[in-house]
Amino acid sequence: MFSGVSTLNLDGKGRLSVPSKHRDALFAQCEGRLIVTVEPSGCLLIYPEPEWAPIYEKLNALTGAQAAIKRLIIGHAEDVQLDSAGRLLISPRLRTVAKLDKEVALVGMGSKFELWDAVEWDRRTAATMAIDSDDLAAQMEGIAL
Repeated sequence: MFSGVSTLNLDGKGRLSVPSKHRDALFAQCEGRLIVTVEPSGCLLIYPEPEWAPIYEKLNALTGAQAAIKRLIIGHAEDVQLDSAGRLLISPRLRTVAKLDKEVALVGMGSKFELWDAVEWDRRTAATMAIDSDDLAAQMEGIAL
């Protein structure tokens, strides 16, 4: 299970050096084979290959009005491989769609990662922290921390 936020820099070629705590797990889990795709809220999703398979099946079954989401997520999905230095190449197309420049936030989300522009991640974090306590309690109903 992946968790935590790492603020990292993309190099000039668009490569992301995955932190060692995640890198080791990714090599053990899927030999570094990953799927990177877009998420409609503006980030990239990074799945270990085995975790992507059931998501792909669910998305691939969408039809009608939901086909636009299928087209967006599956259409942008790219197979990538961590290199021997633990770097992940983010294609120019995906960097453009997610508005990634240099500084990014890699966010562990259980079975996958989200990759955000660092400024946008900080903005969204601040907005969540500013939620009124009564509204937050309603949103967290049934969840005890």
